[in-house]
Amino acid sequence: MSQKIDGGIPAAPQLRSVATSTKAAPVGEPRAQAIQAGDSLRLTDEASTLQAMQRELSAAPAIDESRVQAVREALENGTYRINPDVIASRMLGLDELLAG
Repeated sequence: MSQKIDGGIPAAPQLRSVATSTKAAPVGEPRAQAIQAGDSLRLTDEASTLQAMQRELSAAPAIDESRVQAVREALENGTYRINPDVIASRMLGLDELLAG
């Protein structure tokens, strides 16, 4: 099987331009809105939920110090146990998620 490469690049879509005012507001007057767009944006409930989760996760610490301490103590005491069945099961589950 062969493919021909012709180097043609499809043209980019034309974007709508928005005019802005270059006039400065007179001294002492509050600056008026320069652009009044007719477009609006409304987030779906799912997008709003995702934004809330993102804010919550960004505020949470990246490392669970109590979990780290518990594993450290278990390693030092010799009580840390590895369960290969659980590891294999989770690896297969991750593979299924990634495969879609």
